[in-house]
Amino acid sequence: MAFVVIMPKQGQSVESCIITEWNKKKGDQVKKGEILFAYETDKASFEEEADADGVLLELFYETGDEVPVLTNVCVIGVPGEPVDAFRPDGARTEIIETKGTIETKGIVETKGTIETKGTSPVTQSVGSGAISPRAKNLAEKEGVQLDGIAGSGPGGRIIEQDVKAVIDSHPKTTPLAKKIAGEEQLQPASQGSGLGGSVKAKDLTTPNPIYSNDFEIKKLSNMRKLIAKAMHQSLQNSAQLTHHLGADARRMLELRRKVKKANDNGYPVNITLNDMVCFAVVKALRKFPQANAHFLGDSVKYFNKIHLGIAVDTDRGLMVPAIRNADDLSIQGLSNQMREIAASCRKGAINPELLSSEAASFTVSNLGNYGVELFTPVINLPQVGILGVNTIVPRPKDLGDGAYGFVPYIGLSLTYDHQALDGGEATRFLKQIATEIENLEFEL
Repeated sequence: MAFVVIMPKQGQSVESCIITEWNKKKGDQVKKGEILFAYETDKASFEEEADADGVLLELFYETGDEVPVLTNVCVIGVPGEPVDAFRPDGARTEIIETKGTIETKGIVETKGTIETKGTSPVTQSVGSGAISPRAKNLAEKEGVQLDGIAGSGPGGRIIEQDVKAVIDSHPKTTPLAKKIAGEEQLQPASQGSGLGGSVKAKDLTTPNPIYSNDFEIKKLSNMRKLIAKAMHQSLQNSAQLTHHLGADARRMLELRRKVKKANDNGYPVNITLNDMVCFAVVKALRKFPQANAHFLGDSVKYFNKIHLGIAVDTDRGLMVPAIRNADDLSIQGLSNQMREIAASCRKGAINPELLSSEAASFTVSNLGNYGVELFTPVINLPQVGILGVNTIVPRPKDLGDGAYGFVPYIGLSLTYDHQALDGGEATRFLKQIATEIENLEFEL
């Protein structure tokens, strides 16, 4: 009996994962509990174990492929068993279990869905785009340009045999020519200068030679692809506007000096300037609940609790975990939570649920430590706002009685979705954050 391994769903907001490594290849013997493949979301990495003994009959995706969750990834069974029925773009199967793998009994012909018998229904889209993963990989490997190829798959989808037909219609190409054609998106000549008319690197349609050697093309990392996709969707699907404001940082710097002195005398919590800003943001959100919300297109979800997203820079890329119920925390508790959750992100041990953009109700991104004086943060949809925190710079201020002096100001950059917030209320909210910073109080 065949067992089909599906791409697990890691968190409610995860729609697809990228396969980063296969530990087994087609034809390998597999034991239950062995690692089949590794995969990652835009924030975290995981490994998938085999749920049955058998032979790995077929792999439907390869390393680097982005796979929709709950999609068939591979099949484990007895040599000789048919597998075509389980292909993601073919007929579907009955599902009996959905914990990482599914046990199949018979075939259910459907149009784009999987229906379960004996468990709750699961639906799954057929196909993964205008080109199948195998066709895409073959095209990249052979340096074939996809423009102009008429797909013969369902809905005009380009499949592997379409790419093979293009390869067969062209003269043989040397490995170097294939590599260059794929990396630089070049078209091979119809007749090559090599043996038997094979196409060599010099036969490719080359760019202006003046610029041909002064650059290097590198593939995006899997995580960067997913981050790029999320940022592009954010800007495409919202009306983002940014307001900039400075807050007098003298009170905050005074408190920081007190904290450092207390630390020297044994006080256990090292409350940072970023902790203070986040504490002030939480206090401001209590007074402006319209900013503590998600925009849902034709409605707005207003949160009763404040779940603060914190941007964390890691070696794998930017992560934005949520601190749940931040409004219940003292500044000491908030500081400890921020430190622990940032450490989990950098170790790769963060709970994927906390990394969902839906997990936070508002986000803070601090670039002040890098000396950034002004920037425009991008909203984590469906949140309606994000605060960018800038470095502290001296600015002139009226000190009263005709006296002027330079005062340290911390820059605040609020990006908000104009679909959910008007400019006036966004400005008042930003001003409230500044007021909370300038009048910050807490006990050590």
